[in-house]
Amino acid sequence: MNYYVLIYYVVDDYVVRRTPLREEHLRLANEASARGDLAFGGVFTDPADRSVLVFTVKSPDTIEAFVKNDPYYKNGIVKKYEIRPWNVVVGNKK
Repeated sequence: MNYYVLIYYVVDDYVVRRTPLREEHLRLANEASARGDLAFGGVFTDPADRSVLVFTVKSPDTIEAFVKNDPYYKNGIVKKYEIRPWNVVVGNKK
């Protein structure tokens, strides 16, 4: 498995606009976590301008599918996103 970081660049009023979509977003994230694809994720605070999700998957295609199904992305709360391979040097490796 490889580590990848998904970075969401979100709209200015992200915290407010995510509210009606949050339950579905968290359901998708929890399902990805239960499958072992998503290690952890969260949003930066002060300002809440980006969120980061760390995946452990064979291919970034899995992450692309996650993004395309995420209500945050489908409803325009995510302005753009970036998927980056991440070389973990220290810490828990699978």
